[in-house]
Parts: sequence; C-alpha cells; structure tokens
Amino acid sequence: MTEIRHLTYLDAIAEALSVEMERDPNVVVLGTDVGGSFGGAFKVTKRVATQFGPRRVRNMPMTELAFIGAASGMALMGMRPVVEVQFADFISTGFDSIVQFAATTHYRWGAAVPWVIRAPSDGGIRSGPFHSQNPEAWFVHTPGLKVVAPATPADAKGMLLASIRDDNPVIYFEAKPLYRSLKGPVPDGSEAIPIGVARIAQEGDDVTIVTYGSTVHDSVQAAAELAGDGVTVEVIDLRSLKPMDTDAILESVAKTGRALVVHAANRMAGVGAEIAAFIAEEAFGHLDAPVRRLGGMDIPIPFSPPLEDTYRVSAYDIVRTVREMVAW
Repeated sequence: MTEIRHLTYLDAIAEALSVEMERDPNVVVLGTDVGGSFGGAFKVTKRVATQFGPRRVRNMPMTELAFIGAASGMALMGMRPVVEVQFADFISTGFDSIVQFAATTHYRWGAAVPWVIRAPSDGGIRSGPFHSQNPEAWFVHTPGLKVVAPATPADAKGMLLASIRDDNPVIYFEAKPLYRSLKGPVPDGSEAIPIGVARIAQEGDDVTIVTYGSTVHDSVQAAAELAGDGVTVEVIDLRSLKPMDTDAILESVAKTGRALVVHAANRMAGVGAEIAAFIAEEAFGHLDAPVRRLGGMDIPIPFSPPLEDTYRVSAYDIVRTVREMVAW
C-alpha cells in the first residue's frame, strides 16, 4: 500500500535522489559543494552525501564546463550522473558541453547520454540578476535535450525519477522559491511520472492558462479570485517543456476559447512565445479572443525587493489580463 506523506518541494527532490541511488548503483551526483557536510548550496544533496559518501556524491571544482563534460563521459561509460549547478544561471558556462556534445551525440553515432542537470532557477528570494534567471528557452530550442519543470512536491520527486532513468540528457529546472515554502502530498516508493504529460491543476470552462514552475501557483491563486467574478479558469501545468503535451493544450483551448500563457522567464522569445504561436496556428478556429502572454520584464532581474516584485508576474497581473480577455 502506497503511503502518502506531506513533504516540502526540496525534500521531495532529495528523496528522489536517495531512492534512485539506492535502486541503481550507477547513479552518482556531481557538483560544487554537493558532498560532505555542506550538501549543496540549498542542502538538497545533504541527505545523499551522508547516505552514500564521497564515491557517489562527488565535489567538483567550480568549473561547470568541465564537470558537465565529465558527466557526459561517465554517461557514455554506463553511469547515470546527476549534476547540480548551484544556480541555473551558471549553466551558461557549461553550454558547449550541453548543446554541442550531449544533445548531438545520439544523432551522431546512436549512443545514449543519460545524465540529468539539476538547475535551481527563478527569482523571488532576493538574489539579484546572477542567481535568479530562468534560462529554459535556451534548451527547449536545442534538439536532443529533454526539459522538465515540476511545480509540486509530488511531481518534483516523480519527474526526477523519470529524468534519471531516461536515456536522453535531461535539464531539470527546480523552482527555488518553492523549495521550503511549498509542501504537498508525495507518495513513497519509486514510481516515476512520465516526461511529456501535462496535468490539469485547476479545471475551468472560460479561459485556459498554460503555465509551469512557480507560476502554476500564481495561476491557481488567480483562478480562485476570478471565480468570484463567475469566470472559471482551467490551469494547465505543463510539467514537461520538451517534449510538450500539445494535445492537452489544444483540448483545453477548444473547450474554453481563450488562452493565456504565463511563465516567470523573460517574455521576449520565452517558451510562451512558442506556445502562443502553436495555439494560433492549430486552434485559431476555437479562439474567441487573441492569445495573450505574461512573463518577466526584459531587463536584468533587480536585486531591490520592490523592483523584483514589479519584475515578476503576479496573481494580480494574471487576474487583470484574464478580465481583459473575457471582456474582449
């Protein structure tokens, strides 16, 4: 019988690492300060560092290009590395290893590169422009990669299990604002949640919101407020950005006739632009209003708390936009 516990988003990730390292001796963790008593910048790896020791949880020098490249070599030799970059922003220093090597290797000569990069992303914790970015669009644009962004503790665990078991390189974006602020039901055991399948976070009939990561919760909050206006909102939590569950998007938009895409990343050339274009191309006949998008401002993320709050998409922004769409 499956036991359901209430875990934080962070603890769900830590549990997934522990479960998979226990199940598969080829799973190792790499990253700066992930091992020993430190256990990572956010203490996500502290549990497995204690449980499995330095042979399985390996501290690396602060050279993401080198240890992401090393992870690719280890994956080609039959291991399943899980790489932690302390902040998703730092993933840019390993960009060549990711997009030029890992993403293309299967196409080149049919080899699997089964690594996962855990990338703590998003702002909201007053970390300024170098520790708060959402770079998922870089990797969604790259053939050969899978990209996931869980929004709940249950999905954080289940999708990390699926990512580690996948034979493709997977970028796993973790929403830092949810680490300790969000708690939810998480099943025990080792059941994975398939990559590429969205979930309906909130059912509704009047407007579809397509979102992922931390803005799932802003969208659900906005939907609760809009219910007071007599407007029911369907919130689609994509969970997986590549592959993306386009069938779920189309089914919802066909029902509601209106679509709003919401994400924390910069609006310009974000994942929302692709989703909006897809809806316009494939569901135009169902639309009763133009597709709308909400995202972060196209500026460096401010360090000042009031300015960061202005930069970020809020439930208030979502409510205001939905009301405009309904009145269109």
